[in-house]
Amino acid sequence: MVKQLVQKLEEQQKRIDHYYVKPGDKIEVHTRIIEGEKTRIQVFKGDVIAIKNGRNNNRTTITVRKFSGGFGVEKIIPLHSPMLEKIELVNRGLVRRGKLYYQRLRKGNAARIKPKNVW
Repeated sequence: MVKQLVQKLEEQQKRIDHYYVKPGDKIEVHTRIIEGEKTRIQVFKGDVIAIKNGRNNNRTTITVRKFSGGFGVEKIIPLHSPMLEKIELVNRGLVRRGKLYYQRLRKGNAARIKPKNVW
């Protein structure tokens, strides 16, 4: 009974506009932030290093990594969250793996992902 209710709620919240994101892509994630009575949009720009829980699952998450102040910052973003405003694709990355966890050990120019010429 409870499982059916959860599945029904998940189907109502499911979004189909973010299926184009792949590991290695540079994206801008626009998230709605609520502070007291005010709401604003915060942008997080970085590289997708992982996609978890598949694409058809309502609990799909992406891990986005960027450098801020000389430190690597990662954010795990649920794709079907109601707080997620939109995802913009900046460019496609030229990678050969599905999970880019090796990027955590790299710094500076070594941490860059080459962009694809045609995307």
